[in-house]
Parts: sequence; C-alpha cells; structure tokens
Amino acid sequence: MLAQAAASGVLSLLRCRARGPLCSSQLTCYVQGRENHWQSSLLALGAALPMRAEPRKKKRVDPRRDQAVKDRMRKKLKKLERAPQELIPIEDFITPFKYMDEKRVRATSPTSFEESERRFLLMKKWSVYKQQQRTAEMETIQSLLKAQEQALSELRLESEELYQAAIQRDDDLFPFEREEPMHTPPLPNYEAPEGKCNDVTRVYTQ
Repeated sequence: MLAQAAASGVLSLLRCRARGPLCSSQLTCYVQGRENHWQSSLLALGAALPMRAEPRKKKRVDPRRDQAVKDRMRKKLKKLERAPQELIPIEDFITPFKYMDEKRVRATSPTSFEESERRFLLMKKWSVYKQQQRTAEMETIQSLLKAQEQALSELRLESEELYQAAIQRDDDLFPFEREEPMHTPPLPNYEAPEGKCNDVTRVYTQ
C-alpha cells in the first residue's frame, strides 16, 4: 500500500513538471499536503518513514501465583510483628569463658602446722557451740508451744468468743526484721580505696 502511494506521488510530480515548472509555493503546499502520519513526502529532505513499532506486550501474570506471593509477604510481616523485641544483654551477669576454665586455680600460700591445728580446734569449738545453741532454742520453742496450747484450752473453757479471737492471725507481726551476725564483721574506721574505672560498656542502637 505504501509503494502504491509513493508511485502515485511520483506520477503526479512528473505530470506537473510536464505542464511547467513548479513554483516554491506549490512545492511547499505539495510537501505539506503529502507529509502526514501515514505517508511521507519524497521531496522532503531528511524525512524518513515513520516507525510503526508494536507496543511491548505485558507479561501475562498468573493471578493465583501473584496472590500466593502477596500472602507469603503478609505472613512474613505478621511474623515480624509477633516477634518479641530484642533485649539488650546485661554483660555484668555473663561470666566470661576465660574465668570458667577449671584449670585456672589460684595458688594458695602454705600454712604452718600450728596454724592449721589452731583453725581445726576453733572450728570444732564453733560446731559444739552452735549445736548447743540449737538444742536450747528447740527446747525453748517446745516449752512455749506447750504453754500456748494449755492457755488456749483453759481460755476455751471460759469463753468461746475469746478463744476464736485469740487464734486469729496477727498481721502486725510482719514485716519482720532481724539483724543477723555477718560472716566477716566490718572493720571500724575502714576507708575503701578509690580505684580507677575503665568504661568498656557497649552501646546498642535500635
């Protein structure tokens, strides 16, 4: 079809030349009239035939496959939302592995025979003392419980209401505070030395 149009344009141009020379206005009008989207002029310098490229076809996507991909992405997002927030580890509570080595034993200074005998006798005397103390405490507790039961039985014979009031729990006894002797008592007039501190704390960013 394009070849027929070009041939008809050439024939019309030759007929015009046979009749007489073309003026510039006629030539311009002819060029403008023949130059359109579907047919280019043969006299137009630098004009080329229009490119009739077919638009690129879109790749056909399976809707089920596309939906499966979206569902997987939703599941991943939900899993990330349900995941607990990562906590910052407290390194003060973590014992380094170099300190957990069983071969790492601190060397102790040897003690003399007199010192070891003195410590042994002291521990033996301390054990006897604690045993006697516990026996005395248990006897005291048993006598107090026996006296309490006897008093409650006598009170119940006198009045049932006073007996029920006496066996109620006393909430004013708690909180109970008591100072126990320490294993190593503090030294009087002792001033702790001020040491140097090298801050090696890691900084975590979220």
